[in-house]
Amino acid sequence: MLDLFISSRVRRKIIVVFAKYPDFKTHTRGLAKLIKEDPGNIQRELTRMVDGKFLIMTKKGATKIYQTNKQYPILKELQSIVIKSQKGNKPSKTIG
Repeated sequence: MLDLFISSRVRRKIIVVFAKYPDFKTHTRGLAKLIKEDPGNIQRELTRMVDGKFLIMTKKGATKIYQTNKQYPILKELQSIVIKSQKGNKPSKTIG
């Protein structure tokens, strides 16, 4: 369902992770392993999301750590959309 509104596959995966798990903190390579995508593409999307204020980036030494901005104005709505879209992906029970 999210693919109708968000055309980038990588962006969708990142949004799902950070909307579903707002306390989750990770670096680019950790997220790449988790969602099985190229770190370069992930880094590009993470930068866009930090610029758009959806994510917060902090530095720990030379490593950039990303987490959900819990003050993001539409976070609750986005979380609701993610949850609803994932419920729609579950296979339905067959009667008979």
